[in-house]
Amino acid sequence: MTELRKTTPSEANRFMRDTLAEALGIEITEIGKDYVKGSMPVDRRTRQPFGILHGGASAALAETLGSIGGTLALESEAQSCVGLEINANHVSSVSGGKVYGTAVPLHIGRTTHVWEITIEDDERNLVCISRLTLAVVSRTDPVSK
Repeated sequence: MTELRKTTPSEANRFMRDTLAEALGIEITEIGKDYVKGSMPVDRRTRQPFGILHGGASAALAETLGSIGGTLALESEAQSCVGLEINANHVSSVSGGKVYGTAVPLHIGRTTHVWEITIEDDERNLVCISRLTLAVVSRTDPVSK
């Protein structure tokens, strides 16, 4: 398995300034040799009108964690990872506290990556399971700008 480039959560969080991730309160909490972990509050920014975590917010957390992992798995800084497809199965609801995501690679290829992201609540109950496919593109490619 490909090891992720070393970086700190604070460096990853700085990279997310002025993005959707920052607006939703997503924070990277841990980066290991083959995983990325993060958290997101369940609050006015991330709840749907019925008072529970919005599925789109879960998908945003999943894509954020997987994309950071994909970027750290790249061998060349001349490349970027962009989302190609994401699915999310929402298996239980949560109305407060935080949710915690863990992204692990299932496939690291030359042109695509596939990541699995599990999201749990404060009591470690599974909230969402997601699979993210990333495309590896050149940073000179207009898609990655």
